[in-house]
Amino acid sequence: MIDLKIVRDDPDLVRASQRVRGEDPGLVDVLLDADSARRAAIVDADSLRSEQKALGKQVGKASGDEKAALLSKGKELAEQVKAAVARQNEADDAASNAQRAISNIVEGAPPGGEDDYVVLEYVGQPREIENPKDHLELGESLGLIDMERGAKVSGSRFYFLTGQGAMLQLGLLTMAAQKATANGFTLMIPPVLVRPEVMGGTGFLGAHADEVYHLDKEDDLYLVGTSEVPLAGYHMDEIIDLSDGPKRYAGWSTCFRREAGSYGKDTRGIIRVHQFDKVEGFVYCKPEDAAAEHQKLLGWEKEMLAAIDVPYRVIDVAGGDLGSSAARKFDCEAWVPTQQTYRELTSTSNCTTFQARRLSIRYRDDSGKPQIAATLNGTLATTRWIVAILENHQQADGSVVLPDELARYVGTDVLKPHALKTQ
Repeated sequence: MIDLKIVRDDPDLVRASQRVRGEDPGLVDVLLDADSARRAAIVDADSLRSEQKALGKQVGKASGDEKAALLSKGKELAEQVKAAVARQNEADDAASNAQRAISNIVEGAPPGGEDDYVVLEYVGQPREIENPKDHLELGESLGLIDMERGAKVSGSRFYFLTGQGAMLQLGLLTMAAQKATANGFTLMIPPVLVRPEVMGGTGFLGAHADEVYHLDKEDDLYLVGTSEVPLAGYHMDEIIDLSDGPKRYAGWSTCFRREAGSYGKDTRGIIRVHQFDKVEGFVYCKPEDAAAEHQKLLGWEKEMLAAIDVPYRVIDVAGGDLGSSAARKFDCEAWVPTQQTYRELTSTSNCTTFQARRLSIRYRDDSGKPQIAATLNGTLATTRWIVAILENHQQADGSVVLPDELARYVGTDVLKPHALKTQ
């Protein structure tokens, strides 16, 4: 959640951020009113408690009728304190809810919605492919992807990666894990089920809560859509040591998304599915280091994309298309030949102190005082990358030639159709 001090000191900044996002700036005034009511309720309750304490001292010194009168007054005062505490609790809840209703303050993102991104750079040149096949046609002919049996077993938007398809994904993710480790990330395989306070703390139970799978009844756990969630919860309620610089983790996990509201979109193949694997970078740092860390995460993503050798562009995502936790987000989108457009492969977000404030993750400043940490995340590789790899590296004979670096992790440099395989 946002810093209440900023809302008090510079409400116009927060209102402007809300407008950039296309969200209600009036929520700022709702929070300010709720905050004033909470502070007034605290003063009222503290005053009554102080009066009650003073009365208790008088009772100890009194006797006879005077003591009886003071005791009677004490009972009345106790009821008043009880009511004041109840009002304070209600005011606390109202202020907390109002604070959680406001998204993170946008930092430098362009205004507008999904189509108002700004292209920062193009990397690589799409090559001419005569009559390109899409990734599913290639995947099926190469024996890499089986959508039909995935649907038979689990329903629509599920799939099997088979044979070299499984090896392709494992090689891709292993390459990401090793590159991350070489760059100072600690590799993690986290839980994929998390408690409500962790899912909510990372901001995924707001506007996009219908995207999340929930195990209700006695479990009350959520399936994660990214390992960002458990990695953010890893240091929940802790004071972490950032004296030697940022803490960087790379989480390798299976991810789950309901894709609610996406019916009819990308139903063919593995672009938009309910289950996929991903290596996600996650960083804890001091707030003043967050912008620089954001650029580093983008650089590591670009290093991975260079290894799979696909044309892509980097975009600065508009404020109205940011998740509630993100202050700024950069996406890398790869060229997809059969669609003649760019599609997202990576996303990196600077969440500033928004998530850490909710999750109570702090560090000690130079004077030893606890401060709220900043968090960032970024995709290092995921199943969807197979789409761009197959389509951009397809050959006229239906085979796919893998880039040299990726091929070393997959164990082969050419994926061949069944008809071309030799025994």
